[in-house]
Amino acid sequence: MATHLYDNHGRRINYLRLAVTDRCNLRCFYCMPAHGIDYVPKRELMSYEEMKRIVTFLVSLGIEKVRITGGEPFARKDMMQFLWTISRIEKLKQINITTNGTLTRPLIPELKKMGIHSVNLSLDTLDQDRFFQITRRDEFEQVMETFEQLLQHGISTKINTVIMEGKNDEDILPMALLTKEYPVGVRFIEEMPFNGGGRHYAKLKWNHHRILEELKNHFPGISKIPDPPFSTSSNYKIPGHKGTVGIIAAFSRTFCGTCNRIRLTPQGMLKTCLYDAGIFNIKELIREGASDQRLKSIFLEALSKRAKNGFEAEEKRQLGVPVSESMSTIGG
Repeated sequence: MATHLYDNHGRRINYLRLAVTDRCNLRCFYCMPAHGIDYVPKRELMSYEEMKRIVTFLVSLGIEKVRITGGEPFARKDMMQFLWTISRIEKLKQINITTNGTLTRPLIPELKKMGIHSVNLSLDTLDQDRFFQITRRDEFEQVMETFEQLLQHGISTKINTVIMEGKNDEDILPMALLTKEYPVGVRFIEEMPFNGGGRHYAKLKWNHHRILEELKNHFPGISKIPDPPFSTSSNYKIPGHKGTVGIIAAFSRTFCGTCNRIRLTPQGMLKTCLYDAGIFNIKELIREGASDQRLKSIFLEALSKRAKNGFEAEEKRQLGVPVSESMSTIGG
């Protein structure tokens, strides 16, 4: 088999975002409605065995990094056993996890032991009352305990903060100040229309320009630093701070030109772009008995027709249906 995957724009694909569940124990308003979403029946989710086969297959094609997402990954039973299983896949260089931190704290020593490369912690505020207003759950203390344990165990940690007008824009300064004391990366993310309720907007008040302007107002000495290869964030250093801050233009989609990732939903749907409607269902192909060679040809065909950026992908959605999924169903 080939050792590298490339799309039709010459971009190397070496990163898989694997959503292992659509279930989540929080109800963040920007991700799903207060009543939740209609969860996928368990029989329609990829099994652990199917996910192991898919990851092993994609690693043979050149995928080097896997990020486990959800929903909340640790809301799925036996997740640690699955992580141990894929950690033993030869040539898989990195396993990273995105979590809301509510269920993670007691698992951290074992995550460290298995060699998890990094953890992205979703945290939109450092104010307990606003945390409840945003998540509709009283789990702030558990998340902060997770944050402390990640640092104590030396696991590389980034904090993902979605900036929302009138909800947590006053948290930009406190979140950025975390980098003064702690060697973490705080990334401010533009809000996206993936809330499961169909809410969409043509203009975003807190776009990446506005967020950077706000940071510069508070920290005049802030300076641009080199971004890692394939970075989705523009990264900055504040003088005297141990950590860094970054801005992810998720709605503006300024980073599409270097995108190196593909996504699999919990149902097994391949998405070559966060904004597309899904390309094909690998779980169904596996259950139909498809060989690795057949899967390879289908993957290569999908990548040969990949959208150039998120705007083109959104335009190509079937029947022009606007983006309205819940982020918990597509893995972010």
